[in-house]
Amino acid sequence: MTEGQGAAGASRAPARRIEDYGLIGNMLSAALVGRDGSIDWLCLPRFDSPACFAALLGSEDNGRWKVAPVDPDARVTRRYIDDTAVLETRFETATGAVTLTDFMPRSEEDAAHVDVVRIVTGIEGEVAMAMQLTVRFAHGCTVPWVQRKDYGLSFVAGPDAAELHADLPLEGRDLSTWARFTVRAGERVPMTLAYHPSHRKPHFVDDRIETLDRTVTWWREWVCRAQTPVMQPAWHEAVTRSLITLKLLTYAPTGAIVAAPTTSLPEALGGSRNWDYRYCWVRDSALTLYALLNAGYREEAEQWRQWLLRAVAGSPHQMQIMYGIGGERWLPEYELPWLAGYANSRPVRVGNGAAGQMQIDVYGELMDTLHAARGAELQTQAEAWQMQVTLLAHLETIWREPDQGIWETRGPPRAYTHSRLMAWVAFDRAVAAVEHHGCTGPVDHWRAVRDAIHADICTHGFDAQMNSFVQYYGGRSLDAGLLLMPQVGFLPASDPRVAGTIAAIERGLMKDGLVQRYSTDATDDGVGGEEGAFLACSFWLADAYVMAGRHDDAAALFERLIGLRNDLGLLSEEYDMAAGRQLGNFPQAFSHIGLINTAHNLAGTHGPARQRAKREAPRRRASVDRGNRGG
Repeated sequence: MTEGQGAAGASRAPARRIEDYGLIGNMLSAALVGRDGSIDWLCLPRFDSPACFAALLGSEDNGRWKVAPVDPDARVTRRYIDDTAVLETRFETATGAVTLTDFMPRSEEDAAHVDVVRIVTGIEGEVAMAMQLTVRFAHGCTVPWVQRKDYGLSFVAGPDAAELHADLPLEGRDLSTWARFTVRAGERVPMTLAYHPSHRKPHFVDDRIETLDRTVTWWREWVCRAQTPVMQPAWHEAVTRSLITLKLLTYAPTGAIVAAPTTSLPEALGGSRNWDYRYCWVRDSALTLYALLNAGYREEAEQWRQWLLRAVAGSPHQMQIMYGIGGERWLPEYELPWLAGYANSRPVRVGNGAAGQMQIDVYGELMDTLHAARGAELQTQAEAWQMQVTLLAHLETIWREPDQGIWETRGPPRAYTHSRLMAWVAFDRAVAAVEHHGCTGPVDHWRAVRDAIHADICTHGFDAQMNSFVQYYGGRSLDAGLLLMPQVGFLPASDPRVAGTIAAIERGLMKDGLVQRYSTDATDDGVGGEEGAFLACSFWLADAYVMAGRHDDAAALFERLIGLRNDLGLLSEEYDMAAGRQLGNFPQAFSHIGLINTAHNLAGTHGPARQRAKREAPRRRASVDRGNRGG
């Protein structure tokens, strides 16, 4: 039995809203599951591998796996099983109710083996169900050879193979595999799609119910390790879900954390601002480390630090702004013309050309991350400091050069104020390493460079008429990255120039109460078009409010932000206030990192923003009983 190419010009259903999806994963890859029971995105066997289900960016002909009632009017509710990444969708029809439980068990032995498990359980009465499985390897374009097996089906194409384990009446029709079955109260119907490289034999699939129990237990034990301060129950729930999401975005073999598990979900519907986020950004590294350390996840923080050290190792002038999950540097950007794009947002891109940009801020991010790790007494390595010293020598020669800035603009290089700010951070943390941690180096010279950069920013990056720091020297546009000035310790929040910058951003970059990264009208970013409010920046504004003593404003903004999460507690990269929907790649690690850090800033007097400003590491807390946490 074979499957052929989808019919040319096949009709395409209207795109589901991004927030209609939930996330499951196993710290190797992840899948997006729609409210309708359709898995529309899955890359195998890694986050950055080609997708075998790409309906999210095309049509069902590009691959999906749908399990749902035959009745199209079934009522749908869903949730994660408490303190886990196991998704449970409940369907209610006129004849009964079932739950669909979706999860990806952890693979302890082989990173090339990835299973997706789906279990339909009868709750009341009986429900007629339908399954459609369309496997399309190589990002939705390669049709596999399909063979019947005693356990179900085998799919093979080139380097990829998958086995469907399902005791169902399977039928090959319309280039897909179909099945109809009825589930009655008390019955369970398990299904597993098990991936393996085609040159290797399929692996054994365990009993699905036992696997579910193990998965639930593992997640709950992991969540119990969290050591968060007492906070409002709703805030605590949001932080817990964000921590689970951050763990789901971790590639376990290396400790890397991807920005998102998706590519090309648009920053504006129908536009071309569509990028591949299945990689790891140095820009995110310090805030990520603070989020993990403040939550008590020292092992994950150490793994992230070790990945970062391996990724950036080499010649300082070749340091990149992002790397692959294994530390890969070659991330060529190309387009997939056979995919129509989410909501017809073209092009669909794989790879990210920004990897070749020069962004001076990453040197400061790296130095800040390693400084916090040193203060937290993570594993020390003498060669790490040697590498930092070498990076500083290079940074001293380039910090005045124009670059593309934190937001990876594809327009003309400029003297971005935020880039200079992070160059200041790099030398400031080097001085602190000598003064507080016994490291050796030309500290007097570093102080002089640090002070020169500070003076340069205050002279050329501040516009007295606007009473605000500006996005780049000589310009008058704003940049939300400037909200980090008090957080990194450049100037206190009480400084009139910082207060003026916050006020200017409130006037110029806030739209319907949320913060944009920059004005796409005022900045030539080389891409064009509009975008939504960048959620991480709104969390940064809340952090700035906390540091300025505006606690009520910070809490109100934080409440609004957590109210933008979908029904499963997930956030994308951006939000369109006019349309009332999430935008950009989903779920977005940076958004959830912002949520975690802002919650900690609001919950105590020594949150990550103040820790970072004071060049301190998160304090160790004694283990706490889970029943006493979260207010």
